[in-house]
Amino acid sequence: MNVVLLGPPGAGKGTLASRLVEEFGFVHISTGDILREEVAKGSELGRLAKGYMERGELVPDEVILGMVRERVGDSKDCFLFDGFPRTISQAEGLREIVPIHLVLYLKIPEEEVVRRLSARRVCRKCGANYNLITNPPKVPGVCDKCGGELYQRPDDREEVIRKRFRVYLEQSAPLIDYYRKQGILREIDASRSPDEVFSQAAEAIRG
Repeated sequence: MNVVLLGPPGAGKGTLASRLVEEFGFVHISTGDILREEVAKGSELGRLAKGYMERGELVPDEVILGMVRERVGDSKDCFLFDGFPRTISQAEGLREIVPIHLVLYLKIPEEEVVRRLSARRVCRKCGANYNLITNPPKVPGVCDKCGGELYQRPDDREEVIRKRFRVYLEQSAPLIDYYRKQGILREIDASRSPDEVFSQAAEAIRG
C-alpha cells in the first residue's frame, strides 16, 4: 500500500509519518526533507529551491517530481509520501510513478498552524527539532542533545507561515476533492493529540 499524507504546514505530517514508518514499515519520502538536504549541501537543486522556500512559495513541479522519481526508482517497497503531492499536476505526475491507495488528510485551523510553527526551533549543529510550547529545550536557546544554538527557520516566522497557509489553500486544497472523488481520502482532525491522530491514521491504513 502506498499512502499520501495531505495537510498544511504545521499539521503534524512529520510526527505522524515517523510513527507510521515504525508501525507499518513504510519507506518515508518527505520532499521537504529532501529539499532541505539539497539546500544544506549547496547543490544546484538546493540553490534553485532555496529562493522559493524562503519566500514561502512552492518549488516547481518538474523539480519535485524528478526528485521523487529518483528516490522511488524500481523499488517494490510501500511508500509514505509526506507533504507531497501539493498540486493536482504533481498528483497526476505521482500516479505515473506509483499507484496511490490511501490519502490521509490532516485538517487543522490556520491559527493552530501559526501557534505551532512560530514556536518551532532547530539546532544549528545536529538539526534536532524543538517546540517552545510542546517540546521546549531544558535550557532556553540551547540543544539538549549537543549543546548547539537553537534558531528559528526563516519559513517559521509568522508572516511567512500565514503566506504558506494561503499558498496551501490556493494550490493544494483542490487535492482534497481530487482524492475524495477517487474514494481514497480519509479525513483526520490534526488539532488533536499526536496519539489520537496516530490512532485514527493507523485505523484507516488497517482498513
